[in-house]
Amino acid sequence: MWKRAAAYGAFLAAGTLGLQWLDYQRLARAHSGDIYTFLISLAFLVLGVYIGARVIGRAAKPVFDGNPKAQAALGISPRELDVLREIAAGRSNKEIAAHLNVSPSTVKTHVARLFEKLGAKRRTDAMRKARELGIVP
Repeated sequence: MWKRAAAYGAFLAAGTLGLQWLDYQRLARAHSGDIYTFLISLAFLVLGVYIGARVIGRAAKPVFDGNPKAQAALGISPRELDVLREIAAGRSNKEIAAHLNVSPSTVKTHVARLFEKLGAKRRTDAMRKARELGIVP
C-alpha cells in the first residue's frame, strides 16, 4: 500500500515540476526584456556599491600623537605617560606595576605626581583632563 502512495506522490511531484517549468518558460518568454533589464541594473547596483565602499568607505584614521606640547608644558615624563595610559586602560595600581615591571609604590608615586601635574584629585578627574588635553585617546 505504501509503495502505491509513494509512487502516486512521486508522479504528482513530477507533474507539478513539469507544470512549473512550463509556467517559467512562458514567463521568461513574455517578459524577457524586463528580466534582462533587471539583471543589468542589478549588476550595476552591485558594482556601484562595491566601488563606493572601496573608494569612499575607508577614510584613513588620523594618527594619535598624544599632544607632545601639552606633555612638555605639564612636564610629564615618558614613564608617567606609560602609567597614564595604563590608568586609561582601567588597570589598578597592582596591575600597572606588574605590566610595567615596577613596584606598586613606584606606581603610586607616578600617579600622585600625575595628579599634581594635571590638577586632579582622583583618577576620573585625571583621565578627563588628560583627554581634554589630548594626551590620551
